[in-house]
Amino acid sequence: MTDDSKPLITPLVDAREIHLIVLTGLSGGGKTVALRALEDLEFYCVDNLPSALLPELVNAVIQGNGGMHRRIAVGVDVRNRGTDFAQMPKVLSDLAAAGVQVQLVFLDCRDEVLIKRYSESRRRHPLAMRGVSLADAIAEERRLLRPLMAIAEKVIDSSELNVHQLRRLIATGYARATEGLTLMFQSFAFRRGLPLDADFVFDARCLPNPHWHPHLRPLSGKDAPVRDFLDIEPLVGEYFTDTARWLDAWLPRFEQDDRSYMTIAIGCTGGRHRSVYLVEKLATHFRAQRDGVLTFHRELE
Repeated sequence: MTDDSKPLITPLVDAREIHLIVLTGLSGGGKTVALRALEDLEFYCVDNLPSALLPELVNAVIQGNGGMHRRIAVGVDVRNRGTDFAQMPKVLSDLAAAGVQVQLVFLDCRDEVLIKRYSESRRRHPLAMRGVSLADAIAEERRLLRPLMAIAEKVIDSSELNVHQLRRLIATGYARATEGLTLMFQSFAFRRGLPLDADFVFDARCLPNPHWHPHLRPLSGKDAPVRDFLDIEPLVGEYFTDTARWLDAWLPRFEQDDRSYMTIAIGCTGGRHRSVYLVEKLATHFRAQRDGVLTFHRELE
């Protein structure tokens, strides 16, 4: 407890049922990708939260919905200059003492890989100010985050991982361990090659293409006008129904074979409209039946 007169956690459910993952690490190391993967696993996710607000968040989430959200993921990094990383160990210790299942995950990456990633993306490092080199900014960030890395229960080095591999690693590690098969529905463009980690590939290039409609071309399959266009196409509905029926019939067979993770890839020409629409629709279909359903849109990332 932080105050002898006030409990740290006053949950509507047993605090031991609350699972809190705190994600931190070096900028460019993959924290955003990991947080999105956890969000797909139905964690309640908040990014860039000051450490002092963690107990308040846990209380607010639990009390705000009758305890429906038992799994919370929080991103903490140097973008919040007011965050005192030296205080984080005590905050996490207090939460654990209150009964919350707490895990600190640190995403690390080699300096030369971070420099390459920033060069390729042309993003600015949050600590790179005028006159400060990227290498110096990374070194300062390592110094600031040292107290957290020292107490992390899990350190993930993303140096050799691409986006897909990191998402798979997070998914297999934090899907309800259990509870069966974790599904990754992934959209992609055939012209950029097949996803290397796909277990099944479905080709949607035979379907009507929103690309040929100028007002739809800049949008994606996640946007309402594209969804409305595809919703009324009989061929699209037939394709979705047949694909969902096939997966409904065969996925349980793979679960019986102790498979824990499977990637179903849907491709179209550009990877922005038809494949994205079908991935989202299939994910919605399967989330109504099971936990651990992820989505990833390769050409939209």
